Amino acid sequence: MTTPTIKPANPQGKGCVAVLDSLQQVKTQLQAPAKNIRQISGELFTSLFILSSQIRFKPTRGQTYWLYFKDKRYRLSLIAPEQWLPAQYGRYIGACELQTDLTWTLALSGDCSTDHALMLEIARQRLELEEKMQQAEKIDDVLPVYVATLPFYSRVLAAALADSLKQSMQKSGISGLSFQQANKLLTNDNKE
Repeated sequence: MTTPTIKPANPQGKGCVAVLDSLQQVKTQLQAPAKNIRQISGELFTSLFILSSQIRFKPTRGQTYWLYFKDKRYRLSLIAPEQWLPAQYGRYIGACELQTDLTWTLALSGDCSTDHALMLEIARQRLELEEKMQQAEKIDDVLPVYVATLPFYSRVLAAALADSLKQSMQKSGISGLSFQQANKLLTNDNKE
């Protein structure tokens, strides 16, 4: 008689303690610089765009990843486009990097940057975020402190992103302000 193999109830270790540990690891030594409202808005959009994709690994700072689109989904990958056939992984969108302040950058591929339909979709999503920011009582209210719909690593990184951007807003004096108030400060700074 063989003893049945007992699988752990939580094989990926993604319970509450693991989430808190992951957040602490990601936020360790976070040094976010002061940023104006336009930088905050742009970095928030780009970061949320990437974090809303399917991510099945733990991204690290300073590493380049590749964003693909297939079957109506974005997917972040460790595999460069020259290592795959488009039919396998989908359309190559661009190269992404997790910055030291936990914001993301996205360099669109040449093909995507000239794709009118894709650029319109990105502009539409960007406008939605801008409208949310304009309607919020405070900019802080739009930050992704906890987004239940995101997968594990994306959720952890989104929460860390919120801390980073909050730190940047505090350093620049726009934390607690509305989008309009922060924009007015930026306009006044540019006049001087």
